[in-house]
Amino acid sequence: MKQVRCNLVVIRSKQLDAAARFYGALGLRLTKHRHETGPEHYASEAGTPIFEIYPLTNEASATTGVRIGFAVESVDQVFERLLRVGGQAVSAPKDSPWGRRAVMADPDGHRVELTSAIEPEEAA
Repeated sequence: MKQVRCNLVVIRSKQLDAAARFYGALGLRLTKHRHETGPEHYASEAGTPIFEIYPLTNEASATTGVRIGFAVESVDQVFERLLRVGGQAVSAPKDSPWGRRAVMADPDGHRVELTSAIEPEEAA
């Protein structure tokens, strides 16, 4: 049996451009896309999984109950960048058993977890 892996994450946003600024500040390279007659949306196709932001319409369900995690080089630096583009602090950066960690809320309220490994000399 082949190994299963996640290859696509889609969230829905009431504030498409604000969400694109937030995730762009996180480090994703987002470009606008449209598939045939579907809605214009943003996609980051560099890496796995592909990350897409679609507009939240009356026909679609909100995705704000989903928690999204990103491994970043510096939790503290990314946390500060995200605050400057409209992110809301949920849990400030701190060390944890899983490395440096923080939680933000994007402009729509999706919880976004940031983690980075603690270097051995930092953990001592």
